[in-house]
Amino acid sequence: MTWLLVALMLVVAAAGLLRWRRPAWYWLTFGVTLAALRVLVRYGSVMDACGLTVPAPRWRLALARMADRPVPSPRAPRILRVRPTRTGLVLRLKLRPGQDAFDVSASADRLRHSFGMYGVTSRELRSGVVELRMTGYDVLRRVQMPSLAADTGPMRVPVALREDGSVHYRDYRAVPHALTLGATESGKSVYQRNLVAGLAPLNVALVGIDCKQGVELFPLARRFSALADNPDTAADILDALVAHMEDVYRLIRSHQAISVSVPDAEIAADIWDLPEDIRPVPVVVLVDEVAELALFANKEQEKRRDRIITALVRLAQLGRAAGIYLEICGQRFGSELGKGITMLRAQLTGRTAHRVNDETSANMAFGDISPDAVLAAITIPAEARGVAIAGDSTGGWHRIRAPHTSLRQALNLCNKHADRTPHLPGLDAFRPALNTPAPVPAPAVESAPAAA
Repeated sequence: MTWLLVALMLVVAAAGLLRWRRPAWYWLTFGVTLAALRVLVRYGSVMDACGLTVPAPRWRLALARMADRPVPSPRAPRILRVRPTRTGLVLRLKLRPGQDAFDVSASADRLRHSFGMYGVTSRELRSGVVELRMTGYDVLRRVQMPSLAADTGPMRVPVALREDGSVHYRDYRAVPHALTLGATESGKSVYQRNLVAGLAPLNVALVGIDCKQGVELFPLARRFSALADNPDTAADILDALVAHMEDVYRLIRSHQAISVSVPDAEIAADIWDLPEDIRPVPVVVLVDEVAELALFANKEQEKRRDRIITALVRLAQLGRAAGIYLEICGQRFGSELGKGITMLRAQLTGRTAHRVNDETSANMAFGDISPDAVLAAITIPAEARGVAIAGDSTGGWHRIRAPHTSLRQALNLCNKHADRTPHLPGLDAFRPALNTPAPVPAPAVESAPAAA
């Protein structure tokens, strides 16, 4: 009996140590079993306490009265499936007549407390079926991307982890253009670094505009087809991209071949409908600190600014079918940057906001999408670097965090896939020089006079 008690104490101590130091290991060894039992045992009473039950049907009430039996108790949503994951549990529920998916979503916080889970989110799969995703621990505290993140598509890369344990993908074919906002030291650069690292192994051309003298993107230059470190070069690159877009549209038009005998599926409307042997390579344009492109101090700079914003708006409106996608980053992106900015922002479907310093900055990202996302963005603490709110024009949003990727790791990955860097017509003049710079000589030091 003594040995059994000692073994039990060792198991409890090991479980407590794992829960403190390695919550993911604790969840896979102890937590998932305890949580599943807790959910199944408490399910009926918790649903009743949260108001997620409906009275028994009339025919059952009538039978109970006729047979002089107790009145049937209210019925909770029926559990279709319980699936454990590496971060939590997934419950698939079948709603009863009269219930709505919004009722389950509104009760998510109460379900979290009642089941003893770290987080609960819900989404409607189809009419009458709701999925509850429960997380057993804070998955964003120490981000570990699962191996399933390698499940990528032609233009679909994993960039972060969501708070429900699922992977957040950047799918360019579904969301062509995106805006990323964040204050200084909010993790915006790490998010952009993960994006470049995810795109590096793909058959895609990268074009970068980094007006901070290239300190963020120029170390990754071997994987970029064109780079700009000042607004003048950026204006020339954007004009060249507009010309490239027009050439791609002429190519698509020449291969449409619309006739009665051509099946509907073979009529080309964008580059992905073209045969693979003639399909132009897609282009992702990364703009760091977009405000540097919109600010001006004199008339000449104002003309350059209008030229840049006009080109960006044209690419945002027309570039999707030509395979040109925009990733625009900045600290603020409001109407104070001048005319054309709100028109450009309206074309950026994807929105990601890291920690911001004021509510106005959050409204620039989510004010026209979801008020709840605005509130979530302004409540990100300063010590939670990398945590962001990701949403789109549908109103849905998620709390995400990108894994920490150092500049050295991203550089090594870009150098590894440097052979995939394509040459774009009209942009060869802006291809970054890869020659190793000559070492800077040490400053001359005057020697002391020789002793007599």
